[in-house]
This record gives sequence, C-alpha cells and structure tokens, in this order.
Amino acid sequence: MAGRLYGEDEAWLGAQQPEQVDADLRALADEFRRVLALTVELRPLAGQLGPLIAQARALGDSLAEMSSVRAPAPGAVRRPFDPLRFNPVSGSCNPVAAPLEVWKVTEGPDGPDGRRTQGRVRFGAAYQGPPGHVHGAMIAAMYDDLLGMSQLAAGFTGSITVRYRRPTPLHRDLDVAGWVARVDGRKRWLHGTCHLDGVLLTEAEGLFIAPRQGATMDGITAHLGEP
Repeated sequence: MAGRLYGEDEAWLGAQQPEQVDADLRALADEFRRVLALTVELRPLAGQLGPLIAQARALGDSLAEMSSVRAPAPGAVRRPFDPLRFNPVSGSCNPVAAPLEVWKVTEGPDGPDGRRTQGRVRFGAAYQGPPGHVHGAMIAAMYDDLLGMSQLAAGFTGSITVRYRRPTPLHRDLDVAGWVARVDGRKRWLHGTCHLDGVLLTEAEGLFIAPRQGATMDGITAHLGEP
C-alpha cells in the first residue's frame, strides 16, 4: 500500500472483502448493538442474570477461538487497518458504533450547500446521558469522525470545539454535515452541524493537521511513530 492515497479503497481496506463475510459481520454487529441497548435498560430481579452471564461468557469464548486479526486462519481476509468497517463511531461492523452513516456531496464550493460530507445518525439507549438524550461525549466523538471524514485529505485531530445549542434526543434520525471552512498549509479548519427536522441542535469547529510526510499510508504510519 506504499504511496497510495489515504482515501482510496485499497488503502483503506487492504484485500477485497468477500460479500458473505461482510454481510455476516454487519449482521453480528447489529445483534450486538441490540444486546447493548437492551442491557443498559435492564432492571433485573435477583438471580435472573446468571444464565445470561453464562451464555455471554460462552459466546466470548467461541469468538476468541475464531480467526482474527491477531491469528488469521488460512484464506481469511487480512485487514489490520479497516476504519470503514470497525471505526468505533461509524463502523458498520463495530457494535459500539451507533453507527454514523455518511456520503459525499461533490458539487459546488465547500460549504453547507456545496461540497461537503452529508450524513445521518440515530443514537439508541446505549448512548444516553441526560434522561432521554444523548451523552455530550458521544456527540463530540461523532463530530471528530464526521469532520475527519470531511477533509480533503488525511489529517489528525488538533482540536474540536462543540457548541451544544439544544439537547439531542435519543431514537431520532439526526441529519449531520461537515465541510472544509479554511486551509492554511498543513492545517485545515472544518465546520459541522447536526439538525433534527431542520432545527440546529449542535455545531462544531475542528482543526486538523496533515502528516508532514504526506497523506499516504506511509505518511500516516510515519507520523504516528514520531516522538
């Protein structure tokens, strides 16, 4: 992958993912999300959870024995770096992700009505902070991911400022957008918004900094290894 651009599919994914394995990983993550949401809403009677704890332990043991990134079986897809599927905010195959779904709008100048990253997210019970509403830290994480994906090229988070204008409710489809506001050398300033039915709930400003060695996989790896 040396020299490939950060945004290219092969640089992101490594070897091609078989469709059946991809579908199975998504389905497994969906079921775990359901389990997480149900777990945080439990108010069990004494002794009720014993059998479920045993089932969960057995499931964990079974997963630990399967082919993994640490011990891939012969013929398994080797993808040690795969944020599109396993990102903790937007990864479709990561059960802790809401997940955030995004798509690119490529026409017009950078801005909320032009070139931008558009998206949608729905936070369930596992992300509750105030009663019936999303924890503020989850909103900040959402913006870190959204703005990071809205850059023109790869860069690392320098800072993010979130303005919480209204409480963000759980179990509602939220519309999000992110775009480049300004560029100065390796520094990029981005802006993001989150609306519910056209009402602005939160907005964010983020500063991202491109790797000195360039926005390639080699450049990113070198940057992470800097003291």
